[in-house]
Amino acid sequence: MRVKICGITSVGDARQAAAAGADAIGLVFYEKSPRHVSVEQAAEIARSVGPFVTVVGLFVDAPEAFVQRVLAQVPLHVLQFHGNESDAQCAQYQRPFYKALRMKEGLDVTAAMTQYPSAVGILLDAYRAGVPGGTGETFDWQRVPQQSDVALVLAGGLNAGNVAAAVAATGVYGVDVSGGVEAAPGKKDVEQMMAFVRQAKAEKISE
Repeated sequence: MRVKICGITSVGDARQAAAAGADAIGLVFYEKSPRHVSVEQAAEIARSVGPFVTVVGLFVDAPEAFVQRVLAQVPLHVLQFHGNESDAQCAQYQRPFYKALRMKEGLDVTAAMTQYPSAVGILLDAYRAGVPGGTGETFDWQRVPQQSDVALVLAGGLNAGNVAAAVAATGVYGVDVSGGVEAAPGKKDVEQMMAFVRQAKAEKISE
């Protein structure tokens, strides 16, 4: 089970996330988010976690020029797109990417996934109108496809109290948490991060 802790806003939180056992950290390049970081902040954070922690950059319908500027200055390993980007728009940066799908009622998840053949993964997140992510809400995990040729990442309202059940119910490749391990928006809580990682990986450890 892979764990990403998203919405990292400081070097301290990044290092604590890595120490807690997170496989990846997420940096948010979306100005409307309380977890938004500048390009300069992101560069410092990305370089602080060492070579074996995956650094993910999150974008929401960002202009191509902005994404290119970020890539020129921040050592990102993977890109995460949370807007209405097409497969071609996501793939143009020559970096591995995964695409977030917001689980709106009635969404044909499998059909939506096929629209992103270049993606290395698909993230399934809770839907709230006008909010591209970070809602703190869950969705019906029974909607997660049981068979998928692409890695599935589960997000939306996860915390140390429910992540083990989420993993057991879905069998996903990984989980993504932000608000569920925070003391305040953009400020992570080390104890919550440690508990989350422990619970997310518990089933695999027990096997």
